[in-house]
Amino acid sequence: MLLINKIDEKVTNEQKTKTAKTKMSASSFLKNGPMFPTNAQLDQKIKPLSFLLADGATTATAFPVYDISEVPESLVSYMCTNFSKEVQDGLTYPAYDITCKEFREYWFFSFCAIVLKGKLESLDPHQDHDADYWKENFLGTFYVKPNYPGRCSHNCNAGFFIPHSQRGQKLGRKLGQLYLKFAPKLGYSYSVFNLVFVSNPASWRIWDRLKFQRIGFVPNVAVLGKDQKSVKNGEDSREYKKTDAIIFGKDLTTVEADIFDDFVQV
Repeated sequence: MLLINKIDEKVTNEQKTKTAKTKMSASSFLKNGPMFPTNAQLDQKIKPLSFLLADGATTATAFPVYDISEVPESLVSYMCTNFSKEVQDGLTYPAYDITCKEFREYWFFSFCAIVLKGKLESLDPHQDHDADYWKENFLGTFYVKPNYPGRCSHNCNAGFFIPHSQRGQKLGRKLGQLYLKFAPKLGYSYSVFNLVFVSNPASWRIWDRLKFQRIGFVPNVAVLGKDQKSVKNGEDSREYKKTDAIIFGKDLTTVEADIFDDFVQV
């Protein structure tokens, strides 16, 4: 009986190992993803998704990107230039500045989505366009990566960016909805946004409306803006005006269906 139990235990362990290896190999194309993904993780790459913008007439396509080599170099350069300006404005991201090398490593660390105007079948990494073309056709982007390492890597974080030339079209909500469609398929079970500044209502209103929970608050966490002079003019002081931030969280295993009522796929 002891021998039979040992054999059964060995078979069970081998089955578990095989299952684990199968699960890992299924996500081998997702670099730096969750170590312990959910069963919702796809065993193939997410496909491009076309949808209507808020005006009900303009079509856009979201391209899932698993590696920077999948993106035209001219587009990466355009993204870098515009994101760098966003960072230097000092209103939405904690970084003080960012080089193009740092941007490439930061934004394409694991997975990102790039949204272009039009109903498109594929993103050709070899196409070459100038900045004017991308200004007209690049609508926005977001990345998804683990918020914590190792044993907590199934909790993800995301960063969003819409170039100034495309703002005012309610693209932020569309990117948020796309995030809630894609992140679970990457195997993540929970989302954490660490720093949503209270001075950025365009951001925190989106997360409130998409039913994220306010799970934390960090007072005086950031010195924002281009000019970080002391609040005491004329004095040699280090008393700076600081901004608070909200921490948002959301369970990605039970995303509410009505969040996508105004999201029209085409």
